[in-house]
Amino acid sequence: MEASADAGAAAAVAAARTLRWAGRAGHLGGFPRAAVFAAVGTFAKAYASLLNTTTVHNADALLRLVSARPPGTPLLSVSNHMSTVDDPLMWGFKGFPTSDAKLGRWVLTAEDICFWNIVMSYVFRLGKCVSITRGGGIYQEHMNEALDVLVNGGWLHSFPEGKIAQDDQPIRRLKWGTASLIVRAPVTPIVLPIVHSGFEKIM
Repeated sequence: MEASADAGAAAAVAAARTLRWAGRAGHLGGFPRAAVFAAVGTFAKAYASLLNTTTVHNADALLRLVSARPPGTPLLSVSNHMSTVDDPLMWGFKGFPTSDAKLGRWVLTAEDICFWNIVMSYVFRLGKCVSITRGGGIYQEHMNEALDVLVNGGWLHSFPEGKIAQDDQPIRRLKWGTASLIVRAPVTPIVLPIVHSGFEKIM
């Protein structure tokens, strides 16, 4: 009984730390989210477009799906994971609406890295991040929240390798969570694979 109570208390603390309410579009009129996207988007744009030479192949496909896909059709983009700054810097290329909070992606993020205190949780929530507990399984509560993004026709980005991999080799074995979201979504999402390189040099 004590073990069960401890587990319940731990779950309650984790839930409080993830601040789901701060991720709602109407939180304080949407101004905090808009401010975070403007600041982070400007930084990503400056880094990708001014401080580096960036080449993007088939960018029009991503732009079209982000801004002009059929109403109610969810978008699930997946990519390899080379550094902790892949997101948001990978969206900073020229022509992409990086600072637009309405068009911005939701992204699955590691709870132990991005949600380890209240301040970090609040900022990442405003940045449309969904906390994922490593080892929590594909039916954890956070995955249900990610599924809600797809159910509502939103754009969700995932790093299905489940960890950073900087080896110069084919993509690692993918975790099951992303596939489970595709299967569980009532409307099959458009799935867009993205492969990037060079971010390993940033860190």
